[in-house]
Parts: sequence; structure tokens; C-alpha cells
Amino acid sequence: MTSAKPASSAVLLPGTGSDEVFVRAVFAGPLAALGIELVAPPPPPGDRLAKGYLAVLDALADERGSLLVGGVSFGAHLAAEWAVRNPERAAGLLVALPAWNGEPGDAPASLAAKASADLVRREGLDAALALTTAGVAPWLGAELDRAWRRHGEELPAGLEVAAAHPAPTLDELRGLPVPAGVATCVDDPVHPAPVARAWAAALPRAEVGETTLTALGADRESLGRATLAAWLKSSGVKPQTQPGGKPPGPP
Repeated sequence: MTSAKPASSAVLLPGTGSDEVFVRAVFAGPLAALGIELVAPPPPPGDRLAKGYLAVLDALADERGSLLVGGVSFGAHLAAEWAVRNPERAAGLLVALPAWNGEPGDAPASLAAKASADLVRREGLDAALALTTAGVAPWLGAELDRAWRRHGEELPAGLEVAAAHPAPTLDELRGLPVPAGVATCVDDPVHPAPVARAWAAALPRAEVGETTLTALGADRESLGRATLAAWLKSSGVKPQTQPGGKPPGPP
């Protein structure tokens, strides 16, 4: 089974405290290899983060018709939420690193976002970045430094919105019959692999792609390739190479 109409563009949203620069690094190349244009809107400011992104998806669907949507972490949650609300306008789903389903509860990503918001409010951005990036992989530290500074004074409010916002429930995902690729980094404790597998098991037409944080650190596109390879498989397409021109096999 394949999609009725091949996707010509995909709208991808970033995770908590991240930005469209990271989304482009992950997805632009693999999508281009499939002839799909990436649309990566910048984060709405502060407490508008969730409502603003959902409104952006509504506007793009009004303009372009059905959308292939997705994102990373919280961005994936919002894209799936929009697709659940608008199944007739969702052409497919690209989910990288989902962090929870339903209410966030004590999910590691939610707790981390709350702690980061508190740290920035208490210590200021520069001190919070110094503390947060101490001891993390250099690539991740650089990503946080760039993205957090771009969010600026709106960062804590955006982190708090993401930390408290429910993701689709597994029951809601079961009602979304579009092709879906769900990717996980199997060594990522903040976005646990069992969450990604639960999403894929609930979605009627989903496959799981796996990579690692080590691979992501060396090659941002490894996560995009894993997501798109899973989506292609869920669509019934078996490419000779992975998205991005890589040979078949682990990204």
C-alpha cells in the first residue's frame, strides 16, 4: 500500500529549546534525496510555542492541502497532535524521538525541560548554559548554546509549555491510519526507545527506525535517514538506498 499522492513537501518542527536550524541539519538532506521539500518554521516565542505551531500547521494546510508532518521530540508530539485532529489533511507522519504519550507525568524529557526553565530563571541564560553544557557531548553543547540564545528571554516560558503539554494518547494514535515513520536513538535516556516503539505499535501503519546518539553526534542526518526509511517502509516503498544516498543498513 502506498500513499495516494506522493508528498512534495514536509513540515518538520523542532524539539523543546531547539530550533529549525537543527531540524534542517537532520532532515533537509534525506528529504531532498527523495525529492521532498523541507518546510521548517522557526519556533513561536515563549508561551505561544504549542498553540503557535499548531496554527502554523493549520495555515500551511490551508495553503498547500494535505501535509506530510513531523518533527523531533516535542515537535513530533505537536505534529502528531495536529494529525490526530486533522486526519483528512495529514498525508503522513515523521516522528523522531517521541518523549511520552498522553500526559507527560514524570517523563525524563518533561522533568528536564522544567529543570532547565527553573535554572534559566534562577541563574540567567549564560550561567544556565555553562551548567547545562558542562560534561555533555561537544555537538550537543553547541546545539544548546545556539538554540537557547536564539530563544532568549522567551526560553523559560517555552520550556514550561513543552514540559506540561500532553502528547497524543496511544488510543488517539490508533485512529490515525497514515503512513508513519518513528525513529529512536536506542541509547537516549531522555527519549526512551520503548516510547517510540509504543507509538509505532499504536499507529496502524507505522515502522520503527533505530539509530544512536553516537551516530547523531557524528552525522545529524542519521536521525533523518532512520525516520524516513521507516516512513518509506510503512508506505510500502523499498528504496535501493536509504534517504540521503546511504546504503541500506543501520544509519
